[in-house]
Amino acid sequence: MDKLIAWTKLSISHSLLFFFLVVISCSGHVRSQDHHDFLRCLSLNAQNNSEIFEVVYTPNNSSYLSILQSSIRNLRFASSSTPRPLVTVTPVLETQIPAIVLCARENGMQIRTRSGGHDYEGLSYASQVPFVVIDLINLSEITVDVDQKTAWVQAGATIGQLYYKIDKSERSRFAGACPTLLGSAGTWWRRVWGLC
Repeated sequence: MDKLIAWTKLSISHSLLFFFLVVISCSGHVRSQDHHDFLRCLSLNAQNNSEIFEVVYTPNNSSYLSILQSSIRNLRFASSSTPRPLVTVTPVLETQIPAIVLCARENGMQIRTRSGGHDYEGLSYASQVPFVVIDLINLSEITVDVDQKTAWVQAGATIGQLYYKIDKSERSRFAGACPTLLGSAGTWWRRVWGLC
């Protein structure tokens, strides 16, 4: 009788192990399928297919990891244990974004947008569910109009690019600061030099 109970327990544990392996392999297939469905959707909805696929990176691309890690400032999110996007897209035209959003929505993927700013929390390149990263690094145009005292800055521009463009206008102005980088001494420094 004890042998029968032991065999039954072993059989149940093997059945559970087999069930979990099937579930894990199927969930991996669903993630992969989402990836392919997203690309298929993008090919149908993007205004210019050839241009959009030049800026789409999947885990199959050799530059996928370098594009993903290019602006990660908090190294906790550069580890292999951090969930990675199924797709990263670096649009070169604003008109490419609606198709990306539509396809992500149709495939149940979250959208993470990465711009030229800081993201210490990792909100723009990590998620617990399947997601796509829209990296705005190529949308970094800055136009400064000294006479009108205005500047138009696209979301992918960094503060360094903005400083450079303002400095080139020959009327340098302080564009802003990140208090976490300058701290209280930085605030004093800015006030001494009339930058606040």
